[in-house]
Amino acid sequence: MKLTIIGATGGVGTHLVRQALSADHHVTAIVRDPARLAVEPQVRLEVVTAKELDPSALGPAITGRDAVISTLGARDRRPTTVCADGARATIAAMRDADVRRLVVVSASGLVTDGDGVFTRSLVKPLLWRFLRESYRDMQKMEELVRASGLAWTIVRPPKLTTGERTGRIRSRADGNVRGSFSIARADVADYLLRTVADDSLVNGTISIAHG
Repeated sequence: MKLTIIGATGGVGTHLVRQALSADHHVTAIVRDPARLAVEPQVRLEVVTAKELDPSALGPAITGRDAVISTLGARDRRPTTVCADGARATIAAMRDADVRRLVVVSASGLVTDGDGVFTRSLVKPLLWRFLRESYRDMQKMEELVRASGLAWTIVRPPKLTTGERTGRIRSRADGNVRGSFSIARADVADYLLRTVADDSLVNGTISIAHG
C-alpha cells in the first residue's frame, strides 16, 4: 500500500514508519523537521516537510495514497489543539484528494467504559486532572473524525511504553481493555498497520492494550 503517516517523528510514528517500510509499503512521512526522523533514507520512503498542518500543505502528500494514519499528539500538558487542527486539515485534504481510509490514534483515558471500579473512580479522574488539555484536544479530534464521512478508525491505547514489539495486543470495541494499563509504542504501530487494511474496523473506535 501507499501510506501517508502524519506525526512520523513521534514515538509511535517512528515505529510505524519503520514497520511499514519493513512490510514493503510505500511511506510518505509528513514532518515539521526532517532531521528528527530517525529512519534511514530508502527508495520507498518519501519525506514531506510541512511546517503548518493545512490542506494545501498536506494535499500533495495525500493525493494518490491508499490511506492516511495520524499519530499526532501533544508533547506536554500545555493547552493545545494539535490533534484537532491536524484532523481538520487532514480530513479536508483527504476529501479533496478522494482518499477515504483514515486511522488516528487517541487515548483510552478519554472514557471509562469497560474499566473496573478502581480505575473508573480514582485513576481516570487523576488522569483528567493532569492531562485535561490534551484529552480535550483528542475529544475534539474524535468528533471531527466521526463526522468526516471518511472510512475512519479511532485507536485508543493506554499508557505508552518503550520496548520492542511483542505482538501481544488485546483489543475491545465496546470499552477499554480491562486489567491491562499499558502498551509498547512498537505494538501500537503494529496494530495501526494491521488496522488500516482491516475493513471490519471501519467506522469503529477500538481500545487496545498489552495482551
